[in-house]
Amino acid sequence: MFYFSLSVATLVNNGRADRKITFFFSIPVFFLYLVQKMTLLSRLTLRVASVIWIIPLEFIRINNTEVLSVTNEVTENCFSDWKGREAAAEAMIPLIGRLYRRNNIVTSIYGCAIINQSVIGILKAHRFVRQVENKELSVHDTHALLKVLDELDLGPARIDIGKLAVSFADQASDVSLESFIKSELGSIIGGHEGASAGAETKDVILYGFGRIGRLLARLLIEKAGGGNNLRLRAIVVRDGGADNDLEKRASLLRRDSVHGPFEGTITVDNESNTISANGNLIQVIYSAGPDKVDYTEYGINNAIVIDNTGIWRDEAGLGLHLKSKGVSKVLLTAPGKGDIKNIVYGINNDQITSDDTILSAASCTTNAITPVLKAIDDKFDVIDGHVETVHSYTNDQNLIDNYHKGSRRGRSAPLNMVITETGAAKAVSKALPKMEGRLTGNAIRVPTPNVSMAILNLNIEKATDKEEINTYLRHVSLHSSLQKQIDYRSSNEVVSTDFVGSRRAGIVDSKATIVSGKRLVLYVWYDNECGYSAQVIRVVNQMAGIIYPCFPEQ
Repeated sequence: MFYFSLSVATLVNNGRADRKITFFFSIPVFFLYLVQKMTLLSRLTLRVASVIWIIPLEFIRINNTEVLSVTNEVTENCFSDWKGREAAAEAMIPLIGRLYRRNNIVTSIYGCAIINQSVIGILKAHRFVRQVENKELSVHDTHALLKVLDELDLGPARIDIGKLAVSFADQASDVSLESFIKSELGSIIGGHEGASAGAETKDVILYGFGRIGRLLARLLIEKAGGGNNLRLRAIVVRDGGADNDLEKRASLLRRDSVHGPFEGTITVDNESNTISANGNLIQVIYSAGPDKVDYTEYGINNAIVIDNTGIWRDEAGLGLHLKSKGVSKVLLTAPGKGDIKNIVYGINNDQITSDDTILSAASCTTNAITPVLKAIDDKFDVIDGHVETVHSYTNDQNLIDNYHKGSRRGRSAPLNMVITETGAAKAVSKALPKMEGRLTGNAIRVPTPNVSMAILNLNIEKATDKEEINTYLRHVSLHSSLQKQIDYRSSNEVVSTDFVGSRRAGIVDSKATIVSGKRLVLYVWYDNECGYSAQVIRVVNQMAGIIYPCFPEQ
């Protein structure tokens, strides 16, 4: 009876069935080895025992049918539920697309964009909510919410349907879903016609088409929406010398070893020297300098130039762009020198004025650490600290050992960890003046192509513990003005490649947090390419005057 009870338990607990049954059979195998050295009487004894062991197996076979019939019922219910959720997600896709292209409404679920997502992508976004709210978000609830949104005459906005659905489910009153949404989105109801009439497309030029340039191109194309947004009109590069230069540029946009294939279609027209990407016609211009192009010849006017070459970083150099016809403003994707404002979106973008013609979007590392530092300083008061950056190698380093003007950077990037300098810690004070003189910093370049980590070792005024710190940062990532900058993860299994493609400036790894009274160590992941590029686009939007309300309101 002991064996029978054990066997039924193993059938119910599927994860251990194979191991326990195997163990059950392993006893005779072990004794068969001993049989070779035993007497005839001993062998007879073992044969009798073997017969006894077979009896429970027969009982298992008799009862297998009954136990497995229950399992099959559960299996069918599970699959039926999945099909229902798939159907709801499929029904959401046209609603999401129509709201985006007709009303210029970007929908998300707890910060996870669901524009142009697959059915599985939408279901995964719903599943993510379980990690942050400790409860499931039903796709049927968000589908019902989207149907109500689709019936309303809404103006442009950014709407987190996941948070709205959870808020509606948590309310104590008997208000209908339609009434709830109308009360939440009252300020944009009836705004579609007026927004469409007054909408103006802002021309954008990418000066340079390297790693950041191509990611910016992908984001601009992706966010074109109904057309009344930023519009990528041209890219400016030096002549590479190849007969098929244009095809090569297009191919690099189409395929990426880190970020995967381009989501859409790309065609090349050599006669007009243009690339068409998802309907966006992009003029490719070859130029030897920033002041040598007349953009008005291509129908481009009042444009914002995003200089992602890093060659010119002061006002005199970047000012050359303004000498070209058709350019009104310039944004640098690197730390600016002199009096140029270094903008970290979410921190000091309120300093952007309509009179600013040259701005900097700072560096990827400064964008990653400044929002987290501000959040910690707001509640716990940062005394001082050290920032150590573990940074993926970049195009500035050598593939194999060769001369480099920088210390140690001449050594092979794919084969070495390289200690080097970083100005990110000092640059924080340009966006967050309170940090002036409080931070030191250094960097280690490591043999990975993308995703980096900043380790913040801080001394704070107010003693705390790990749970309080993590709870606070989780709240900031979900319900504060920094929710687009700070992400939060609570998993013991995540590694760098899990954050490829993240649109947040930095991601707090809560499991790695270390707290000892007034000493705090935070580990912040960041996609130094995509996360930074998303911050750049946010700055450009504000420079262009394209700012949309976000719901639920903070």
